[in-house]
Amino acid sequence: MGRLFCGGEPMRVLFVGDVVGRPGRKMLALHLPRLIDAERPDFVVINGENAAHGRGITRKIAADFFALGADVITLGNHAWDNKEAFDLLAEEPRVLRPLNYPPGTAGRGVAVVEKGAWRLGVVSVLGRSFMSPLDDPFRTLDAALEELAASGVRHVVVDVHAEATAEKEAIGWYVDGRASAVIGTHTHVQTADARLLPGGTAYLTDVGMTGPMDGVLGMRRDEVLARFLTGLPQRFDVLTEGPRELSYAVVDLRPDGRAAAIRRGRIVETPQAEGTYVPPEAQAASASPAKGSTGSPASGASAPEAGAGR
Repeated sequence: MGRLFCGGEPMRVLFVGDVVGRPGRKMLALHLPRLIDAERPDFVVINGENAAHGRGITRKIAADFFALGADVITLGNHAWDNKEAFDLLAEEPRVLRPLNYPPGTAGRGVAVVEKGAWRLGVVSVLGRSFMSPLDDPFRTLDAALEELAASGVRHVVVDVHAEATAEKEAIGWYVDGRASAVIGTHTHVQTADARLLPGGTAYLTDVGMTGPMDGVLGMRRDEVLARFLTGLPQRFDVLTEGPRELSYAVVDLRPDGRAAAIRRGRIVETPQAEGTYVPPEAQAASASPAKGSTGSPASGASAPEAGAGR
């Protein structure tokens, strides 16, 4: 896909939605390398919140994600569900737990990664509506963005792992002009509201998930339905059959840190056509994808004054 830019070569960031269990990991392994070839991102951010059977992440999974091309892995409310996470977060600066956990919590909530002349800051925060009552994500972002700006980091992507759309939107408006992009995670359903805010921040309420499609947010239906019908506790397990998806967003950033464009996309694969790949340009060009595989057209927003790039 061509890049959109104004006054210089843009930075491109590929953000992959919550990877859910083995189906999500398999989908990522099959399609991320080809998506990287098609989009040519400068940086890749993956939410690995549900990567280990739907509950957190392990050392091996994190290593696999980095080997596939990830530069930063973000987590969320399930960050601590796997016992390996404590040592992993303490030792690996590219794996982030939400920054607004209390002081003294293991790990980091901010990473700065470099490639050539580019530097990208990634910040993870957890929402508080219908979730754990952590520190204020708004004021946490104030401090983080001020520190990143003081250190000369112009390009900053914020992962808002939150339940409520209103809270995500509020954070987007709150940091407009201070963060390059605000990408929501956690709800596992990709939203159709990719846009550029007036101050130059790219915004998407939720990027969606990478995992099984025929469950309830990636989990087996029976246990979820039993929970709703009886009100009794159930153990939720990742669905292992049926079609899978890889949901992502692509953000082009100007040299000054403002966003030039944001697009959302999905790659959908059926077991009958495992490994079939529909590149983003083909998804956008045709409403009838290749047999056995479907993908939604690239959707999003771009700055009106931006011109076509490479």
